[in-house]
Amino acid sequence: MIWGIPYLLIRVAVEELSAPALVFFRTAPAALLMAPFAFRRGALAIVFAHWRWVTAYTLVEISVPWLLLFHAEQRISSSLAGLLVAAVPLIGAVVYRLFGHHERLDLRRRAGLVVGFVGVAALVGIDIGDSDPLAIAEMIGVAFCYAIGPLIISRRLHGLPSLAVVAASLTITAVIYTPPAMLDLPVSVSADTVAAVATLALVCTVLAFILFFALIREVGPSRATVITYINPLVAVLLGVALLGEPFTTGIAVGLPLILLGSVLGTAPSLKVAPGGGAAPAEPGAAPPAAP
Repeated sequence: MIWGIPYLLIRVAVEELSAPALVFFRTAPAALLMAPFAFRRGALAIVFAHWRWVTAYTLVEISVPWLLLFHAEQRISSSLAGLLVAAVPLIGAVVYRLFGHHERLDLRRRAGLVVGFVGVAALVGIDIGDSDPLAIAEMIGVAFCYAIGPLIISRRLHGLPSLAVVAASLTITAVIYTPPAMLDLPVSVSADTVAAVATLALVCTVLAFILFFALIREVGPSRATVITYINPLVAVLLGVALLGEPFTTGIAVGLPLILLGSVLGTAPSLKVAPGGGAAPAEPGAAPPAAP
């Protein structure tokens, strides 16, 4: 739910806020909330000692993809945006293999990735005709960024306090977007927009990032991206029920395939146990627990 509702909230907020302004108003309150706790624990100094990789993570997980996502949702439905992000595990599986990541993909998980890819292809192939090409390209960029972020966490930031990493990333992004946001502020906003932005900042940012780091420590960076397979269901249902968005043929065909790919593509790999039986393999690639 936490990762599925942002698309609805973003669609509401971009009716009155520009994309840079929404990035600022989503990150600044979250940074103000989290930074004091990280500072009191002395964790920010540790994080900023690794400022290069923290900056790289900030760019690919927050600064760039959020701008692209918010700009895209000004021209496409929240349902389509949520479903296109479901390509993240497919991209992630390829990226992690190219970088020599040791997480194994057995036949069942490969089949799941293929099924999920077919679902995304069906969705895009059927529904893309009336969509803005630039918005679709921006969503592909979002998916690539989201696929790379967990890899940076796992390989370069896994030993750092997650609270401090998130606080630093949100602070950096808020600073970057302060000038463009201040230049494009609306005269007034509705109560719906205020509520949407507040929920984005507190629930879909602060709480979501804390849970995401815990998820990566638990199951590894590749399998952690399963959230991008499940959240389309939430995004579609909310978009159709609350925003009156159409339940298209592409959604009807692609969504079941994407969810099936989720189940198959993220199942634990199997290994042969002594005596020839199949036994569950340990979920690989889980980085050491952060303090």
